[in-house]
Order: sequence, then structure tokens, then C-alpha cells
Amino acid sequence: MAIIKSEIRSGAYYDSAVLMQLQRSLAGLPGIQDAGVIMGTDSNKELLAHIDLVSPEVESSKPDDMVIVVRAETEQAALDAIGKVDELLSRRKSGIEQEFRPHSLETAVEMLPEASWVLVSVAGRYAAGVAREALRLGKHVFLFSDNVSVEDEIALKKQSTELGLLVMGPDCGTAMVSGIGLGFANKVRKGPIGVVAAAGTGLQHVTSRIHQLGGGITHGIGTGGRDLSEKVGAATFLQAIDLLSRDPDTKVITLVSKPPAPKVAEEVLKAARNAGKPVVVNFIARPITSQRIDNIYFAGSLDQAAELAVKLANEGAALEDQSDLHLERFAPGQKYLRGLFSGGTLAYEAQHILAGYLPRVYANAPINKELKMPNSFESIEHSIIDLGEDEFTVGRLHPMMDNELRIRRLLEEAQDPSVAVILLDVVIGYGSHPDPASELAPAIVKAKALAKEAGRYLEVAAVVTGTDEDPQNLNSQVEQLKAAGVWVSTSNEAVVRYVGRLLRALEGAAAAPYAGKPVDLGSLRKPLAGINVGLESFAENLAAQGAPVLHVDWRPPAGGNDRLMAILERMKK
Repeated sequence: MAIIKSEIRSGAYYDSAVLMQLQRSLAGLPGIQDAGVIMGTDSNKELLAHIDLVSPEVESSKPDDMVIVVRAETEQAALDAIGKVDELLSRRKSGIEQEFRPHSLETAVEMLPEASWVLVSVAGRYAAGVAREALRLGKHVFLFSDNVSVEDEIALKKQSTELGLLVMGPDCGTAMVSGIGLGFANKVRKGPIGVVAAAGTGLQHVTSRIHQLGGGITHGIGTGGRDLSEKVGAATFLQAIDLLSRDPDTKVITLVSKPPAPKVAEEVLKAARNAGKPVVVNFIARPITSQRIDNIYFAGSLDQAAELAVKLANEGAALEDQSDLHLERFAPGQKYLRGLFSGGTLAYEAQHILAGYLPRVYANAPINKELKMPNSFESIEHSIIDLGEDEFTVGRLHPMMDNELRIRRLLEEAQDPSVAVILLDVVIGYGSHPDPASELAPAIVKAKALAKEAGRYLEVAAVVTGTDEDPQNLNSQVEQLKAAGVWVSTSNEAVVRYVGRLLRALEGAAAAPYAGKPVDLGSLRKPLAGINVGLESFAENLAAQGAPVLHVDWRPPAGGNDRLMAILERMKK
């Protein structure tokens, strides 16, 4: 019959790597069937129960207790194993040469004042407190720890943006700063590509592929997986984009994450458009509506993101500006689109393309059913109306044959002070109106005049579908519309993308300047030095890369007592 013996050591704190090593060493001793070495948290005790390593002492242990438990063939084997714990701990070899290990972060900062970074990998219940202390001491934080509450994450990132410091994490597995890897990182050459990622292995894969393709990295900034949630609001992501946009060594920015919250994605893309550099975006599994919008290049995979980034870094990219949009013509408050289509497929494609430019476009025949217009006869915000839908054709000819209804709606929309652009399609060919432009062009001139009388400018854009051999003659239709002041193309995509760029600019889609305190570039560009609190292996990794590092012999303050820890933290504040 197997014997279970345990020992509880109150206030004895070791990081998870040390506990794992001790557990493996105990499990390998003669007569030992299994072993567990944990801190006595509820979740850890559940794991021991799952593998049948429980005793009354284990069940009554507290979160700040180190729990040692073995299952042995005999009682003597169990006692012998527990008796070797101190010997096994003393044999543990450190990979860093450090004569004195400070017991507090404050002492470590005094010993290594040039350190700009604190790496935190202690248990989640303590991690936010250590990160707050690091920020108080003016240090950037690489927060590897998981099980940090979202409330603590929000508070930490609010504090860091006010201070102009970075908090990468919580649950941030990877980062690269000036050629030095933090956490789980690869050796990647330095170069002109900056990466921001809310995905640890995603950051590793993209930067590794960039290296394999001959490129290099300025900085790889991890944010933690929750950063792009609606609650956290991309706090670190936006900081990082601002930082890399100001960094003269970064020529291309690459953004990687799992699909962000929709509202947050829009804010991130606004900041990316404002970066003044090519930005490659890979929101994994998020549908791509366009390969490129202005300075933003959308990638369908991690590999494609790396390839695009290297190509842009090597070849450069001409960035579009807004000078061709002549925004000064429009009055304050003009920002909405009204699309008046006779072709359902063209209207549908317009919705699809505009999804890459505008937060939402309503329609009477929408792609997204949540964006269905409440009333097809009353436009709201950005609206695309397919006038060929049933509600408009009862007792009336199809709008490809009869322009009357569209002309009425055109003049009505022109008098709305919030409307900036009217988008039309003109479809010619057999069966269509014999000369649609001859009716539409005068109506457009009148609509533009109504807007001008009201102190506004109305842009009208149109796609013409047909050929020069059609009865209506393609060229004749185009020339009549141009003479009426219409922006015309025979490409539906070209017209819609022009309209999308114009509307995005009018709606203020270019991000306002970064609202937080800018992160000091110099703190990232100087040689990295770090202070490590938690997993000793992270300090060893820095030492192996030639970075000065101090490992803190950290213990939970107040013996892990939550009430006393809160009092101590308030006293420091």
C-alpha cells in the first residue's frame, strides 16, 4: 500500500521553475512513486488532488506555504525523500554570477541604476504589486505573469501611459528590445522593422521569418493577449505604434494579433494610418476586405506579414497623402455617404470595400444584417440604397430604365447638411435607359448648386458600366457626367476606394495625436539592462545575451498576507 507524506513550509517562497526542479528530483529518488511541490493556492491543490497527492496537511495549506508531498512505496522512503529537500535545494546551480542578491526591487535599482527594465514573472496574485513598484521606480515592465486580473491590467496600463512607460503584459511571453530578447525569444538580427504583437508565439514566428528572409528588427513589443480587448482598449498597442512611428530606425511597422474587439481594431487602424510609415497588419483569422489601404498593408498569415515587411523595408513604399481629396472644400459637419445604386451587385461590392474604410455602412440590402436600414426611404449615417430592391419597384420601372426616383432621392440627399458624398452607378447596355447621363447630369448640377448655396460642397462620384459599342456609348456617358462635375471611373473598386478615402478623412478617421505621455525613445535605444523578479531562467537568458542583469531574491511582502500587503502598498504611495 502506497504511503503519502507531506511537509508544509510557511513563508518559504520559490519561483515555479525551482519548485518544478525540486519536484522532479524528489520523484526520481528510490521508492518514490510520485511527488508534488507547489505553493498552496487553491488551484495548485486541485492539481494535486487530481493526481491523488493529498493529505489533511496539504488541504489546510495557505497560498504563501510551500507544499511538499510524496507518494512512496514505504514510509521510510517517503521520510528519506522529504529529508533530502534542503540538500536538493542547495545543489541548485544558478546560471548567473551574482555575489549579492537584493531582496527588494528598490535595492536592485540602487545597485543597477542603468536598468530601464524590470522583468516580472512571480505568481499572478503578487505580480501587479511588483509591476506597480517598478513603475513607481520609473522602469518599463515586462510582465510575464498570468492570472493577473483585468482590473489590475487596466490600472497598470493607465499608470504607465501617464508616466510614459511600457507595461508589456500581463501574460506577455516574448519581447525584443534593441537586439535583446526578453522571456521566450529568438536571436534575431537588428534591422529596420518594428513589430507590435498581442501574441507571443506570433511575435516569435514573424520575427524569426523576418530574420530568415534577410530582414531585421528594431524592437518587438509584446502587449499581452488582453490588450486588444474592449476593456483594456489597446493601451500598450497604441503606445507601441506611437513609439515606433517616432523611431528613426524603424522604417516599417508590423502589427500581429488574434482578432481584436471591433471598436478596438478601428482605433488601432486609425493610429496605424497616422504612423507616417508603411504598416503591415495581420489580425489572425480576421477577414481581409482589401490588400492595401493607404499606408496599411493587410496580410493573410504570419508568413505573409513577414514577407511584406521585409519587402517594404527593402524597396520602400510611396505613401499616399490627402492633397488630392481637397478637404478644404467641405463645410464642418459634412461627413456622410449616400449611395444610390441601380445595380444590386455593385451596391453589395461597395459595402464590402467600404468596410475597410468606415466603421459601419447601413443598407437596405446589407451584407451584415445588423446594418439594415430601419427605413429604406430615410437614410442614416453612411447609407447605400439599392433602388432595384422590391420596395422601390412596385408599380415602377427598374432604375436602370427610369431615373425619376433616383433623381428625387439625389436632390433630397443633397440638402442634408451632413452629406458629403453621393455615389452613383450608371449601367448602360441593351434594355437600359437610352441615355441615362442626359437626365442624371443636369440633376447632379442642380444638386451641387443646392449644396453650394448652403455654403457646402457636394462630391458626386459615379461608376459607369458598359462598353463603347453599347447603344448609349460608354465614352458619351462618361463625358456628360464629367462635365457635370462628377468623379468618374469605369472601375467600381476605384470609385469606391476614392470615396472611402475621402469619407475616412472627413470623418476624422486619422487618429488624433497619441494622448498619453510619449515613451522616451532613448530608454529603448540604449543598451538594455534589466532587473529580474521571478523566474531565474529569464535572468540567465539576459546574461547569455550579454545584457547586465540583477536577479532579485524576492519574497512576497508581509508573508503573502493580502491585508498587510495592501497596507504596505498604501504606505509606499
